[in-house]
Amino acid sequence: MNGNASIRSAAWALLRRLFGAGGLILLSGLTVAGYWLAGEPALLAFAVTVPVVCALTVWRRRTTTGAEAGRANGVATEVQFIASLDRLLADSTAQGRTTACFVLMFDDLALLTDRHGRLALDRVVQRTGERLGLALRDGDGVAMLPGHGFAVSLAPVRRFDLEMAVQMAARLQAAVTAPLVVDDLTVHPSLSVGFCLADRAPAPLGASLLEAAQAAADEALRNGPGALRAFQPEMARRRADRAALRAGLEAALDDGQIRPWFQPQISTDTGEITGFEALARWQHPDRGIVPPAEFLPLAEEAGLSERLGEVMLYGALSALNRWDKAGHSVPRVSVNFSGAELRNPRLPDRLHWELDRFSLLPERLTIEVLETVAARSDDDVIVTNLARIAELGCGIDLDDFGTGQASIVNIRRFAIRRIKVDRCFVTRCDTDPDQKRMVAAILSLCEHLGLETVAEGVETPGEHVTVAQLGCGHVQGFGIARPMAVEDTFAWIDRHDRARQHATPFGQKG
Repeated sequence: MNGNASIRSAAWALLRRLFGAGGLILLSGLTVAGYWLAGEPALLAFAVTVPVVCALTVWRRRTTTGAEAGRANGVATEVQFIASLDRLLADSTAQGRTTACFVLMFDDLALLTDRHGRLALDRVVQRTGERLGLALRDGDGVAMLPGHGFAVSLAPVRRFDLEMAVQMAARLQAAVTAPLVVDDLTVHPSLSVGFCLADRAPAPLGASLLEAAQAAADEALRNGPGALRAFQPEMARRRADRAALRAGLEAALDDGQIRPWFQPQISTDTGEITGFEALARWQHPDRGIVPPAEFLPLAEEAGLSERLGEVMLYGALSALNRWDKAGHSVPRVSVNFSGAELRNPRLPDRLHWELDRFSLLPERLTIEVLETVAARSDDDVIVTNLARIAELGCGIDLDDFGTGQASIVNIRRFAIRRIKVDRCFVTRCDTDPDQKRMVAAILSLCEHLGLETVAEGVETPGEHVTVAQLGCGHVQGFGIARPMAVEDTFAWIDRHDRARQHATPFGQKG
């Protein structure tokens, strides 16, 4: 009974929405008049006709609404945008005018997704496109690009120089970076902007102008957040190089071109080796050593972070076995894990299996977690994984400490064993009083929390002595040794052990 009433109520609500109150009165009147004049056949005709009319009306309204929304938003596809650019360039040449193309890219999509979810990200992107549409003039165009970026074209004008382009880029950026309220969440989007003037494009074609603006946007992203960059010819070459590296990443991982190199960590009290950190290095057959800053972001973009993690873990544990067989005392090896790997619920089981495979105790493996990852305390999978890894017996180091937003609560929550003092604090701590005070404050905090410490980026004897005197337990950096292939570590360990036997510990008088 209640179900039938609900159905009738919903049906009447739909009819009221479609026809309005006046329309319902007219419909009822026509139904009664038809039955009075023609009997049951008229009722049957109404029963068939009204649902058809309703369906057609709903379809028409949805189509009209979608078309109107598209016109209001004005966001084209990439193909449509390139065709429009071709027309703009042709018109500009014929009329003695010029134009420009701008590309806006979100600075950290992964962080935005982690914090607010995929659905919220889609809403943010949609709202950003709407904001861009409202910020543009008649004749300007905007398009959605793959990877959640936007391209903007300007209607042809008589004069448009570099200074005006910078002002326009800043205006577009201001229009899209104001806080957004999405599903009761306040989101603070950040976008970097690259642009190219029509007369500076490699070729007078829409695709060439857009590609040049994208190359400038890539450069802005690497210098962001919120950076602005104008196209320069060398950017196109760097973009092509990055595309070639990205295409060859998977093959490089399979062929063993990417593997761990090892940087030692030593005790400030005894000088003994306390471990090695495994750092990814790519030995490219043509380019030689590719810096990690170039290929690690590409691995994340290509979805190869976990594959890279598998290569690094296997290489690190293999190195421990080789050092053991050679009779070298290396207590542990540290491996960095990305946010994508830490969000894999199977990670603790994989670590357990790999340690068993190499017959190694869990305490000989240390997992390094970036402070920016630890700051995402709302990610339940990361929290659970780190807790399980700590229960397994592996150490957990908090990397780049002091450069993010990790709280003391998260340090305890994630069972952090050791803090790595970032190199930005260690540099010149022996000559800069402010740097020295900062290092002393961090080390004092760690001492009160019962945490071990390691200073990164130690490059001079003065920095080594200073952090040792301030109470830092371990050091690593170019002043100790540069990262090296596992084959080179054996000779380095021998040299270090011989030198330590005749050396006076840092901080002590000879």
